[in-house]
Amino acid sequence: EVTLIGVVIITHGNIAMEMLNTTKFIMGKVEHMVAIGVEPQESVEELRRKINEAIKSVDQGEGVLILTDMFGGTPSNVGLSFLEEGKVEVITGVNLPVVLKLCTNRAGWNLSELASFVKSYGQKNITIASEILRQRKK
Repeated sequence: EVTLIGVVIITHGNIAMEMLNTTKFIMGKVEHMVAIGVEPQESVEELRRKINEAIKSVDQGEGVLILTDMFGGTPSNVGLSFLEEGKVEVITGVNLPVVLKLCTNRAGWNLSELASFVKSYGQKNITIASEILRQRKK
């Protein structure tokens, strides 16, 4: 079996769980990927414990990519405390195309290469529909 870089999605509320549920709906099987939702009443210590457990559960020795909803928010701020070169990387601004792509494109990368690819891929998938439709008509 191919070892994959693990993925932990951390967001405010239920966004992470719904992204993972939607990914499973579209892709079927999803491996070494977990979701954590941050609730307002939750302590930082509790959140750190959940993230630490999640990292351990998805790490196969190739590293873990933490995807958060936005830079500067609690999911990102607490996630950043786990940053470790070559072991854990954090990407903010997670979107569904990124999560879907990570289901089919995690093997054969090192952590920093995958992080760079994911950033670029996520940005490319933020589009203005009318611009795409205009280009197709040409």
